[in-house]
Amino acid sequence: MVSKLITLTNPQGFHMRPASVFTTAMGKYSCDVTINFNNNKYNGKSLLNIIAACIKCGSEIEIICDGTDEKEALDEAIQLIESGLGE
Repeated sequence: MVSKLITLTNPQGFHMRPASVFTTAMGKYSCDVTINFNNNKYNGKSLLNIIAACIKCGSEIEIICDGTDEKEALDEAIQLIESGLGE
């Protein structure tokens, strides 16, 4: 298991479009991807779970990847968030 804390800088937070970009990217990995936000865990491969989390700009989240390709998944997740999730 690998994890990293990161602050979401996307101005609109994790709304539909960036959540879709994130879940599509994470879906290609076989490991579990979890977003820990406000002491709740959300499936990082589920668009509806991410939308339901209501993660706003400036929120600190923890990305947790657990499985065979966990390092690659975490690296891509962090890169996506740091780049603004396509916005």
